[in-house]
Amino acid sequence: MSQPPQTTVNHPEPLAHPEKRGIELIDTTQRHGRARDLFPVWAAPNVSVLNFTVGASLILLGLELWQAFLVIVAGSLPWILTGIVATSGPAAGTSGSVITRAIYGIRGNRLVVAFFGWFISAVFLALNWLASSFMGAELLNQLGFTDPVLAPILVTIAVAAITVLVAVFGHGLILRSYPAVASVLLAIFLLVTAFVLPHARWDFTPAAPLEGAPLWSAMTIGFAILASTPLSYSNSPDLARYLPESTKPSHIVAATALGGALPCIFFTAAGALMATGIDAAANDLGIESALLGLLPAWLGPIFVIGVIINTIALNGMTTYTASMAFQSIGVPIRRIPSAVVVGAIGTALTIYLVMSTSLLEAVNLMLQLLVLISGPTMTVFATDVILRRNSYNGTELFDEKPGSPFWYSGGWHLPGILAVILGAAAASLFLTNPAWTGPIAAATGFLDLSVPVSIVVTAGTYAALRRRATRRRPGVVPAVEGAAA
Repeated sequence: MSQPPQTTVNHPEPLAHPEKRGIELIDTTQRHGRARDLFPVWAAPNVSVLNFTVGASLILLGLELWQAFLVIVAGSLPWILTGIVATSGPAAGTSGSVITRAIYGIRGNRLVVAFFGWFISAVFLALNWLASSFMGAELLNQLGFTDPVLAPILVTIAVAAITVLVAVFGHGLILRSYPAVASVLLAIFLLVTAFVLPHARWDFTPAAPLEGAPLWSAMTIGFAILASTPLSYSNSPDLARYLPESTKPSHIVAATALGGALPCIFFTAAGALMATGIDAAANDLGIESALLGLLPAWLGPIFVIGVIINTIALNGMTTYTASMAFQSIGVPIRRIPSAVVVGAIGTALTIYLVMSTSLLEAVNLMLQLLVLISGPTMTVFATDVILRRNSYNGTELFDEKPGSPFWYSGGWHLPGILAVILGAAAASLFLTNPAWTGPIAAATGFLDLSVPVSIVVTAGTYAALRRRATRRRPGVVPAVEGAAA
């Protein structure tokens, strides 16, 4: 059996040097921290301008305030899945991209992680950079630099370069700077919220209140957009893996889920309230212009800086995680060049979106489409954690030879792969999106049930196929199937 890489130091990488380490199996002597430490880790990235944007979109879909608030709370429930998946990090002592070998098999995992690591990470980089690009370009416009093409491109390239630099320096920089970044972002966004709320119309009623099928369509579309955020964080084990193995899973779930959900709920609700105070003419100029228009002149630049800091912090972590994912699938590329490649792909996609769409349209479109991938992959991961009772052997996960515990059938674990494929296929039938409307969604008045359908189909398929595979191999204990395969 090949030996997994071990960490060799008990302290963060020095700030002055880029982090050269990639995936490691964290030794028990190097575990530290408490579950509650995860709360600010997840809270800071979700103090985001995208919350304002998504909240505003709920009102623009035609919802009343109470309906928007209900959707916001419901759309935060999938954060529980993010928390469940996070518990596998301390159990296995390694990254999520390695743990999923237990779900897809050694070879199957390479395919899934390669696609998710390169494409999905690049898309999320683009979505977050997009906010910085639009807001930064709007600020430059107010300062007199009015080139509609060059301004967002320059902002995109500058922000992307700093983001990749954060990922290159890695764990030491992120760990030591995160508390200060989180505090600054929270202060800025609370200040912005304080200036936005006086413009809110608490008695707001849409010009043409929705009823029946159109109402349910708007609410389900809003739910799908909101749920796509927590469903995208299948890398949550990466941020929890340094915790002691004895850490209570329930505490990890609570800290992760609440850390992500609470700022999302608060600032998305603020975005919905903001939209009630924006007139149609202002909205036609773009959500970023409308938002800046509600702020005093001195606060606008501070807010844009906050947006840029947030996207750098969030995308720095995303790029850092993606760069490690490639090592887990055997791609012959070191972590630092990998981070540069991921950043380049995200930059190119961001520039394309900046030139072709508005911030609101891009966010809603991409988030809904990503549900087709992130929903099934998150669900199958959480289902495996539950069925396996969170029992993962980190050493065995690094054994990639034929006949190893997670080799399964020729390196492929069909229950995991088929569950994700069927979950995505079923979800596509219920998706309502400008780019694609599924036949069942169209037949039911454009109800978007893609998220609940993907969860139910993926979890049910994986549980059934895994149970059947276990029965065909006598002596295999269902909770630790991979260890006895």
